[in-house]
Amino acid sequence: MTPSPTDRAAQIAATRSLALTRWRVAALLTLLMVGVYFGFILLVAYRPALLGGLVSDGLSLGIVLGALVILSAWVLTLIYVQWANRVYDPALAALRAMPGADAAARGSQGAPYGGGR
Repeated sequence: MTPSPTDRAAQIAATRSLALTRWRVAALLTLLMVGVYFGFILLVAYRPALLGGLVSDGLSLGIVLGALVILSAWVLTLIYVQWANRVYDPALAALRAMPGADAAARGSQGAPYGGGR
């Protein structure tokens, strides 16, 4: 069964909307990670004495903050994976289940596998 032009247009619009949402989430989490990382680097560059301060015997603030930078990467990755599992993957599955999903995907992205006619 060939999808109607209205179905195809709705499929393309929904696919683009979902792609934009995924891009926004990824961009936000990336900006957060870049902010954490460069914030730490700026502290290293401009406040080394602060980072040299001891939190406890043999443990400096710089080591603690460095570990938190690494931990923040893991946490932000976990946030993305949880979001993708709860929101993105079900929405993508729903899009693929729509009538004419294959035709709409080809129409919005060009020929399949980058091939020409």
